[in-house]
Amino acid sequence: MEQKLLELYAAFAVKSGVNVQKNQTLIINCPLDAAFFGRLCAGEAYKAGARDVVVHYRDERLNRIRLDKAGLEALEDVKPWRLAGYMDYIESAGGACVLSIAADDPEIYKGLDTAKIEKAQQANSRAMQPYVNHMMANGMQWCVLSIPTPAWAAKVFPGAAQDDAMEKLWQAIFSVTRISGGEPLAEWEAFGKLTRARVERLNGMNLDALRLRSQNGTDLTIGLPEDYVFAGGVEYTQDGVPFLANIPSEEIFAAPHRLRVDGVVKSSLPYVYNGNLIEGITAAFEQGLVVKASADKGEDLLHQMLSADEGARRLGEIALVPASSPIRTTGLLFYNTLFDENAACHIAFGKGYPNCVAGGAGLSQEELLARGVNDSLIHEDVMVGTPDMQITGLLKAGGTADIFVDGEWAF
Repeated sequence: MEQKLLELYAAFAVKSGVNVQKNQTLIINCPLDAAFFGRLCAGEAYKAGARDVVVHYRDERLNRIRLDKAGLEALEDVKPWRLAGYMDYIESAGGACVLSIAADDPEIYKGLDTAKIEKAQQANSRAMQPYVNHMMANGMQWCVLSIPTPAWAAKVFPGAAQDDAMEKLWQAIFSVTRISGGEPLAEWEAFGKLTRARVERLNGMNLDALRLRSQNGTDLTIGLPEDYVFAGGVEYTQDGVPFLANIPSEEIFAAPHRLRVDGVVKSSLPYVYNGNLIEGITAAFEQGLVVKASADKGEDLLHQMLSADEGARRLGEIALVPASSPIRTTGLLFYNTLFDENAACHIAFGKGYPNCVAGGAGLSQEELLARGVNDSLIHEDVMVGTPDMQITGLLKAGGTADIFVDGEWAF
């Protein structure tokens, strides 16, 4: 790992990713193993004119101990200060933005009581809903990225010595985030132009639905809301400040109509959920609702996920990612949703993004539901894209249009 590239990564994350504004507070969510990177980001934020930097450290090994040993009553008792720790800064003078570093052991909770973990997660999600709603409506800038940790690197490169595994994972991350070339801003701007052109084309096609088909058995028709909006690449806050929500990001996404999903879909990559793996998912939909679901591994966990609330059995996102994605072409399974979701087309069970319908940022949750945008405590991305995937657009005026042919964009 080269120090120069590490510093470039931190600078890019702060200045282009979360795009800290002058006199704004930066909140950093940071694993203990990534503390050195959090400090680099804090330094860059102050250089950019941040009013303050607040770091929330996360200790996954301590979290495992707590989930194992603490009683459910304690785990479900989420104190108001956790929400206030974000909202007080967001609502204060100058506002706030949030940079989250996702760098956990993919199987940190393996062997624990998954039902107990699920209930604890649901309690936390309920308590944090005002913050999540504000973030998903782009009420502020937010960005998620990752750096290697020993446990994660060991999962991606099993059998390799720790230092070797860490170095390989650093190289892979620098490559797919376009840091390796030394000019990430220029490379992302060039990619952003192509993404914007595709977004504009999709938004101008007057689509009624998308049909996804693969030889593995996927045949899923996803209806779109009346005033659907595809998005991708650079996003904008409600005040017009640009930011990159994910680094990397290869997707163009929309919100399915919560009542108009029919057919069968099969996952194409393992999915990490609450520190455990789910593999080989098959889900059948009728009128937007999952009516049957199974998995080759982790089926009980899948059913727990889909039982989080009524909205968990419906879709909140459909994201289009070509098979030639830089993440896919590494040949690596990252066991990290931030990367793996950008290796393949994916769907998300649960909450949808308000900005995926025209004027959605200003609508209440009830109004969004009426427009077809799903609501839930969860938003869980499952990869479904394959190299042979065909995606056909069903037009409101009748007829069809190719969107993906053999896993690649048709335009």
